[in-house]
Amino acid sequence: MWILLSFKITTMRLRFFLLSVISIVLLSSPAKAATLESWHFDPAQNQLDLTTDSGVQPRAFLINNPTRLVIDLPGTHVEDNTIHESFKSAVKEIRVGKLDSNTTRLVIELAPGYTIDAKNLLFRGDSASHWVVKFSSIDRVAVNSSPALSSNTQFGEEQIPVQIGDISTFAGIVSLGKEMLQLNSQIKTLMTHYTFLSPGMFFLDLETGNYLDIYGEKVFPAASTIKFPILIALFQAIDSGRVKLSDTLVLRGDLKAEAEGSGVLQNKPVGTKLSVLETATKMITISDNTATNMIIDRLGGKNMLNQQFRSWGLQNTTIRHLLGDFKGTNTTSAKDLVRLSVLIANNKLLSNTSHSKVLDIMRHVENKSLLQAGLGKDAIFAHKTGTLGVLLGDAGIIELPAGKRYLAGIFVKRPFDDLRAKAFISQVSRLVYSYLVQPSFTRLP
Repeated sequence: MWILLSFKITTMRLRFFLLSVISIVLLSSPAKAATLESWHFDPAQNQLDLTTDSGVQPRAFLINNPTRLVIDLPGTHVEDNTIHESFKSAVKEIRVGKLDSNTTRLVIELAPGYTIDAKNLLFRGDSASHWVVKFSSIDRVAVNSSPALSSNTQFGEEQIPVQIGDISTFAGIVSLGKEMLQLNSQIKTLMTHYTFLSPGMFFLDLETGNYLDIYGEKVFPAASTIKFPILIALFQAIDSGRVKLSDTLVLRGDLKAEAEGSGVLQNKPVGTKLSVLETATKMITISDNTATNMIIDRLGGKNMLNQQFRSWGLQNTTIRHLLGDFKGTNTTSAKDLVRLSVLIANNKLLSNTSHSKVLDIMRHVENKSLLQAGLGKDAIFAHKTGTLGVLLGDAGIIELPAGKRYLAGIFVKRPFDDLRAKAFISQVSRLVYSYLVQPSFTRLP
């Protein structure tokens, strides 16, 4: 008996030791290199946005003749070889490429006759993976008669450092608190059991600003989560008076999405009439693709919507094709959808009436198998899911009975139709819910 008891104690100690070693390895192993996910320059505002799938600390400096802003992203990988994009503005060209195997470099070259003072550059982040460069004042000068240096010239000139500001408020509203490290550790441990999945997630506690960020800025196919920003754009049009909920939309043949899983309107005859409210409700609650195309058409098309998304600070959210987009060309990120939720939760985009209507529609989403499956019965969830054979996604606003709110966004790439991705998402949701539902004084950081 004593030998058996001693064996059990030794086995338990060994198991505890192995678990401790695994935890230490998970927490101390070198961070994976970041990837430059997206960048976008808006000539109208002279503003550059760039996102990486995990946190980076940029370096920047100015060089003259011609004037160039150079931004280095240490520990960051870029997928393509050097990219050149030209602009017909005070900014002539932006080049993106590899400085070395560990650094991505962006060069923003001004047009001849333009220069900028380092003091007129505002460089800040709304998180460690989304950085914004604002050229607040580009000055006009006489064109130097001496020949300009080739764009391929190595930087041997004087480098004027550019100050990079501290990370400011997320989405311009929420002051980021601390990263929830205990939760991060729990979810990364969970991920070791699902190595065949590729997730990206961002959760934000609106009460404290504390957050969980695991590849939150990573760009994924949006699937039907793209209907969330489309819904907000629709209700902005309603608030402006351009659209009424009672307006009639007519089903056209070119807007039909005829495929399995595309919804019920594909079975209706061309010429079927629905109100804007009916169409928007089907778009969200049963994720009807034909209804979505009718709303996109009513709002002026993809390009109009994409401009609107960028004006909200959603740099990774783009509509490239009408629904259903089964090839996954429409894109977004978990963090983009949480940015949108921040704006909605803080009444920054919609009137009070539209805000209430949007949340009511999103609380009636029929697919409850993803994040909702991990929530307690007392939680109220306004959200939108997305499903492709190779991907699942879900994002929205969670309200707890005591009035606490937190925001969620998650995407998971998976082997085709692998149901284990659903289990992973619901388990992540359960871990986050269980952590945040505790009184704050009982939580570990």
